[in-house]
Amino acid sequence: MEHEAHAHHDQQRDQHHGHEQHHGHDQQHDHGRHEHQHQPTGGASWQTAVQATLHCLTGCAIGEVLGMVIGTAFGWGNLPTTILAIVLAFFFGYSLTLRGVLKAGLGFRAAFRVALAADTLSIAVMELIDNGVIVLWPDAMDADLADALFWVSLALSLVIAFVVTVPVNKWMIGRGKGHAVVHQYHH
Repeated sequence: MEHEAHAHHDQQRDQHHGHEQHHGHDQQHDHGRHEHQHQPTGGASWQTAVQATLHCLTGCAIGEVLGMVIGTAFGWGNLPTTILAIVLAFFFGYSLTLRGVLKAGLGFRAAFRVALAADTLSIAVMELIDNGVIVLWPDAMDADLADALFWVSLALSLVIAFVVTVPVNKWMIGRGKGHAVVHQYHH
């Protein structure tokens, strides 16, 4: 009797494994995605968070520098220059993510949603910190492109924004949000 029970269990296990092997790739891929989305607090590595933040920093830095250069070159006031820099930071941050996700074969509308989900909080935190440092730094808002203060304060503000944003991205990725959404589309 006991032998029959083991034989029945072995037969069920073999049928189950055969089913998994037949559909293994899809189930394994979906299972991996499921696990990644529900990792416990701190589930993302610091290295992953740093890489995601560097990606975000690249787009933000391009937008920030371009916005500040354009606003300063045209003699705009601090508010319109800052607004342009923020808008361009979001534009370039989203664009870098869009480029990668579109390459993976996603349509534009779906890729745009992925970019919004992946980057919005990261860029917002980075911009808040970056612009906050510039506003609080004495005379930084009034520095010209030829002034060392312009470049030093901008560079240091981006470094501080990076340091503050890394833990935010680690927290988001550990919960399957932020750049974790983008990683589903990398092959």
